[in-house]
Amino acid sequence: MLMKYRLFTPGPTSVPEATLLQLAKPVTHHRTAEFRKTFAELQELLKYVFQTQQTVYTITGSGTAAFEAAFTSVVSPGSKVLNVTNGKFAERWASYGKAFGVQVEELKLPYGQHATAEQINNTLKSGGFAAVVLVHSETSTATTCDLQAIAKVVRQHGDVLLIVDGITSIGAFPFKFDDWGIDVAITGSQKSLMLPPGLGYVCLSPRAEAAMEKNKQSNFYFDLKKYKKSIADSDTPFTPANTLIEAQLTSLRMIKQETIEGVWRRTQGCAAAFRAGVKALGLELFSQTPADSVTAVKYPSGITDKDFRNTLKKDHNIHVAGGQGTMEGTIFRVNHMGYTDIYDCLAVLAAIELTLKKLGKPVQLGAGISAAQQELSKLF
Repeated sequence: MLMKYRLFTPGPTSVPEATLLQLAKPVTHHRTAEFRKTFAELQELLKYVFQTQQTVYTITGSGTAAFEAAFTSVVSPGSKVLNVTNGKFAERWASYGKAFGVQVEELKLPYGQHATAEQINNTLKSGGFAAVVLVHSETSTATTCDLQAIAKVVRQHGDVLLIVDGITSIGAFPFKFDDWGIDVAITGSQKSLMLPPGLGYVCLSPRAEAAMEKNKQSNFYFDLKKYKKSIADSDTPFTPANTLIEAQLTSLRMIKQETIEGVWRRTQGCAAAFRAGVKALGLELFSQTPADSVTAVKYPSGITDKDFRNTLKKDHNIHVAGGQGTMEGTIFRVNHMGYTDIYDCLAVLAAIELTLKKLGKPVQLGAGISAAQQELSKLF
């Protein structure tokens, strides 16, 4: 009966048909004038998405590869960093410092919470920090922070760099690299940028580039100084995933056509509608400061993760993500970023209603849909 595969995981996310068609075209060679022209356009569109005039480096690899390139290029061994640890991915970045000989001081918070500018400011007062590392949108908990305020206080502490994981924020909700004074930002192709996994992106401020030039960290493939030299000629130091780069242009042109502000508004509208819908069904959000890119919802008593997600998949061909780490089995997560519109929001809510009913929860069919439509009407 069901024909369409509906992907609502927070990465990989759905990819537009036009982008998929671009991926189906014959493979081309990357050391050509045609590729350099494509790569130059990619650079300009990435600057638009990051809201920056700085270079955005393209790494063949995942978002984790982008983080490693950024971190090892600007943070020297023996230096001290402050890591805001409030979720699965924040924990990963804390482990990076330890792996590369960096002193890591952690500002630990319960899952579902995020650090405030005041907390970070107070911690930095002890001095000696080279950088602050945080996740703007913690995908594992669907939690965001006031990044603009945090960036402002970090700048008050001299040469301390602000390194931001923007993997599920850049291209989803407001992120202004230059205006906010961010030093390092990373993202991946498989989230808001509407592409399969395979490309990671890194942006550095002039302060971060200066730190990179003085850095004594040892790396090779992820040495951004090599990428800086090549990108001056619209090229890459190593073999790029050129077919992905060509397809990325298709998706980025769609973002430029809608405008980045339009993308932010659509994503926020879908997130607000979905949150209103699940609350109307008697469900509870997990995060205390929800991100617009992904929503985490607590399971009601009597509903298991296995039964819920298996029913969504089997009966409705809808795929959502479960919890990670300590939250495994306690929450499910639904994506709102990238190639997702208001009718996707309504579709997943309708499937959730039917799934809860099948699993024995008292549900008034249409309650979630009605609440969501009230929010969505604000977009028109």
